[in-house]
Amino acid sequence: MELPSELCQIIESASEKTTRWISLSTTITPSLFIKGHPTEEAVLCTSEKTYAVRSVVLSNTVLVVTPSRSDPDGTVHIRDQLHEILELVPVVPKLHKLSILLRDMEYDEGDEDKQATMPKYSYEQARGEIQASEAEFVRGLKERRILVLEGRSKTPCDGCSTRNIDIILGQLRPIAPAHLSTILELLLNYLISLSLSYQAAAVEELVSVLADEHEIPRAVSNQVISWFGDVKEGLWKMDADAVIRELGVGILRHHRRILKKWKNVVGDTFESSVKLSLLLGDYLRNLSSTGGEATLTYFPSSALPVDPAARFVELFLTRQRWKHEDIEHFLLDIAVNSKERDKLLLKHARALTDAEGVWYTARVSYNN
Repeated sequence: MELPSELCQIIESASEKTTRWISLSTTITPSLFIKGHPTEEAVLCTSEKTYAVRSVVLSNTVLVVTPSRSDPDGTVHIRDQLHEILELVPVVPKLHKLSILLRDMEYDEGDEDKQATMPKYSYEQARGEIQASEAEFVRGLKERRILVLEGRSKTPCDGCSTRNIDIILGQLRPIAPAHLSTILELLLNYLISLSLSYQAAAVEELVSVLADEHEIPRAVSNQVISWFGDVKEGLWKMDADAVIRELGVGILRHHRRILKKWKNVVGDTFESSVKLSLLLGDYLRNLSSTGGEATLTYFPSSALPVDPAARFVELFLTRQRWKHEDIEHFLLDIAVNSKERDKLLLKHARALTDAEGVWYTARVSYNN
């Protein structure tokens, strides 16, 4: 197996620490896992990243040799020959499977009484099935607004960058978008009415008022607060752009002209932070043929196919040509970096340049 440099560093670093005993029988070792259902291609996961495991046929024979003990200066012994190797390539974690596994498990207002009869899917079950590292999995739950309920705290993985995040072992429930918007609107309103700074708001005060006046469970409001900023020593430093964006997406789902309503929802304090750039990758802009105000169509990249070929088919069936700055936002979740994104564009699209800039069209014709 050919290891990327970052994996070599993890293994070498761990081997240097094997003399440090945690207990009488346990040493520090790197966290490496092979994950994959029998119908899936295997991946290797560290605590931080996910790698595809690919077989590469070698055009030249590679010999595995060891030096001779009797003649260390020249003689070697051929132990084996290799015709293929396994290489590890960084890939996007396959978090899209969460939406399939958690179908019909959405958490909405007033669902507390229904929890006993609803299907259940646990944190541990999902972590075992989803092809993602621990850090990517925890981040995926946050980005997909998935609550973990009826659980207990767990120490994050060794060497994981999520060391300051409380991982909860419990039942996974994606929160209903409308209910999430309601909670965020309430939080903004109480920040103002309670005269709390959005850069250092007391979490306990906010959680208590939501529980007492709106019967929102503390476990729910605590997790929502943690999704939209940092919590340290009981104080919430709100990520204003993240909150404003989420509220904008909620309005965009039901309205084609959103700016006025969006500004009203966030209030005077955050009105100046409302901008369409926060919603990139979630909408299409439709120019009026009569020169009037442009309208927006809800078009989330998260709802598009994860397979690159199918993703481009969907994009070019929606629009025959795309500007580079428009299409790139619909490729971010299927490419590990900008280099891989450009490779996908080169493979699946044709670039054309005119007075307006660079446009991309399909390499093959698609019929609507």
